[in-house]
Amino acid sequence: MGYKMSKLELDSNTCDNDTGSSGSCTFQRFSRGSFEIDSEIAHITKLRSEPNEKLHKTMNSEKRMPVSVVKMLSAREANFSKTGNFSLADRSHVLGRYLPVNGPCCIDRMNSRAYVSQFSADGSLFVAGFQGSHIRIYDADNGWRVKKDILARSLRWTITDTSLSSDQHYLVYASMSPIVHIVDVRGGSAESHANITDVHDGLDFSVDEERENTFGIFSVKFSSDGRELVAGSSDESIYVYDLEANTVALRISAHSADVNTVTFADETGHLIYSGGDDNFCKVWDRRCFVSKGRPAGILVGHIEGITFIDSRGDGRYFISNGKDQTTKALGHPQDNLHCQLVAFSLYSRPRTFDWDYRWMKYPEGAKLVRHPSDQSLATYRGHSVLRTLIRCYFSPARSTGQRFIYTGSSDHSVYIYDVVTGARVAKLDYHESAVRDCSWHPDYPVLVTSSWDGDLARWDFPGSRRPAPSKMQRSTSTDPRPRVDRLYTVGFH
Repeated sequence: MGYKMSKLELDSNTCDNDTGSSGSCTFQRFSRGSFEIDSEIAHITKLRSEPNEKLHKTMNSEKRMPVSVVKMLSAREANFSKTGNFSLADRSHVLGRYLPVNGPCCIDRMNSRAYVSQFSADGSLFVAGFQGSHIRIYDADNGWRVKKDILARSLRWTITDTSLSSDQHYLVYASMSPIVHIVDVRGGSAESHANITDVHDGLDFSVDEERENTFGIFSVKFSSDGRELVAGSSDESIYVYDLEANTVALRISAHSADVNTVTFADETGHLIYSGGDDNFCKVWDRRCFVSKGRPAGILVGHIEGITFIDSRGDGRYFISNGKDQTTKALGHPQDNLHCQLVAFSLYSRPRTFDWDYRWMKYPEGAKLVRHPSDQSLATYRGHSVLRTLIRCYFSPARSTGQRFIYTGSSDHSVYIYDVVTGARVAKLDYHESAVRDCSWHPDYPVLVTSSWDGDLARWDFPGSRRPAPSKMQRSTSTDPRPRVDRLYTVGFH
């Protein structure tokens, strides 16, 4: 496949609305209105995002109705909980009722596609990567000014992924190359040019000369301690890079197609989740991989390739976006042998539908198809996963108890789903092309979306006092638009 810089996209009618071609299929079908969720993940989500049972019974005779925020504040003042504070679940319940759906305000506008964007772990910084070689780090606490403007080194095709270390000292960025670059972003000039104003060290993920320059990196993540990187590549492999030793510590032949997404399952770094174009999500336990040489679990459910995985952070549950136009919640299997037998015996078959997600609509006949051995705990539908590797996430644990799932979409929108009910609780419309990535602030109801139209847009909760602006006329300037206000400080103690 040849790579060529694409023009900025302003109007692309690739929404999955029209009827497409369908093929014969032996898979199960489901009703459009049906939604099922595993009872355990539903229970865990409720525990983390709803007031405790005692508060529910005392303040609300109708259990199905949410507890009033006013009543919760009164109970806190009266020291009803005997602690004088809101619990984490109480805070999540309150903040979860104020979704970031107001606006948006345009943070920045570039003349190339925005591919990746993420808040730092503490929410003070925001990182965005663009196809035209730029990676910008914004100071979210101080007017969203550009703190660092990095011009990528040796870029191939686009910035495919970025990752900021937990201490916010280093940033890595990847492209369609086996070389991942690392930059110290703590100080120095605001303009970061490779090996001129800053050193951009190249980390070579090639493990032998024959494979040199023959693959690209789709996904890269720092470990929680900042000592390792995990990466997924176009050569069907997962790589673990030891930053202290400055070498590849582990290469796993993980999938039978491109590995589009990898992430650490939790802070220990022992478990790795991966998803590929072979339609599988896999779990890798590094503690026993050397002796067993196989995944700890293989999970089936998607009938098309996986574009992104986000971990719940507990080493057990995660969500995945798929080219079958769904987001699925999955759990690390307990019966690993059974899981692998199911995967290989029931899904080793040719593709049912002949189509290419990069330029074709999803076949109409495939929309109601379900894998006969679907192991997912829940399935969320409504958004569109076409043209690019659209990303999905759990909403933040600290502010919402991970009550919601949100995802970009190729129909130019962002969708927010309730984890427990499966209902679409919000759809954010502003952009003029695919929304590939989006990020919810870890503490406040603020969400930033990034699109192939070149815009970074910020959404707030309805009480933010900022009116929704009319869409501005697009220009070809790379200068940022007028800065938006600093983040709101919400006083829930």
